Amino acid sequence: MTDRDASDREPDSSDEGRTVNADILLVEDNPGDVRLLREALEATEIPHRLHVVTDGSDALDFVYQREGFDDVSQPDLILLDLNLPQTDGHEVLNELKSDSQHGRIPIIVLSSSSEEGDIRRAYAAGANAYLTKPVDPNELVDRVELIETFWFSLAHLPE
Repeated sequence: MTDRDASDREPDSSDEGRTVNADILLVEDNPGDVRLLREALEATEIPHRLHVVTDGSDALDFVYQREGFDDVSQPDLILLDLNLPQTDGHEVLNELKSDSQHGRIPIIVLSSSSEEGDIRRAYAAGANAYLTKPVDPNELVDRVELIETFWFSLAHLPE
């Protein structure tokens, strides 16, 4: 199941000359978390398009532009849950980070798990960051804003 371009945040006069229009892929199967993350992303000032898929298989199809996703833009950032139906987040992370063409895409793991084993496994597979989902929605907004600011305003990534 997908929800493509569900949250288009286009540049406006308050964006003070920012030219970023990031494509963000959210891989999350929990509708409540999708809603909270969408709201958190909408609260930021960085123009973006949010694409949502609800399982690991669709995430891989999206990135590889296959199985109905042949017209989508490559994501500039992936927000990945680990506990997903079909192909889990660890498998998605392993496959994408081992692919020479797509391994450069920053992948931020957003998980409810704070288990040391999950964290180590995610970093060993190439996760760029591992964040636990906070219970407080305001804290989630703050974290998402920091993620966007870092990856789209501060970090320099190869083309």
